[in-house]
Amino acid sequence: MLIGILSLQGDFYLHEKAFDELDVSSIEVKTIHDFDKISALVIPGGESTVILKYIIEERLEGKVIDFYKKGNPIWGTCAGAILIAKTVSNPIQHSLGLIDITVERNAYGRQVDSFITEAVTVLPGGKMEIVCIRAPKIQRVGKGVTVLAKSGEEVFLVRQGTILASTFHPELTDDRRVQRYFLSMIKK
Repeated sequence: MLIGILSLQGDFYLHEKAFDELDVSSIEVKTIHDFDKISALVIPGGESTVILKYIIEERLEGKVIDFYKKGNPIWGTCAGAILIAKTVSNPIQHSLGLIDITVERNAYGRQVDSFITEAVTVLPGGKMEIVCIRAPKIQRVGKGVTVLAKSGEEVFLVRQGTILASTFHPELTDDRRVQRYFLSMIKK
């Protein structure tokens, strides 16, 4: 099992560190050829418009979609969740449309408005620390999408088939439940 981490921009190195803590190998994905080596893909947090620009420039959009269509798991965190959402607002932007959610970019405000909270999760272990940095907000959850973590009415973690989306940064905590859950989605 080899996890690919899209490494065009953003905090990809923290995802590498998190998987390393779980003794799981990962590689940086920068070209279409890297997809031949991996079992699953993480699209990290960063700036969604910049990551999207690089995805288009490097001609990776079709490769990511093909990877998804082959049944391989993809996890988008923060900006990555924006990029895999079906619909994006504030402002409207192109996305890959892999999961039936609508997200609002920077929904909680600017960098200074970033926050840490707790969410109730269906994952083992009870409540989960949620680190939100200029986080998107899930405004709509489509049919077939399972909510995995929320705080009140705020949804932070969802899954549809082989797609996982978190509007927060699990890699910034010591809690590796989301990484373990993602690994469990990989066909053995």
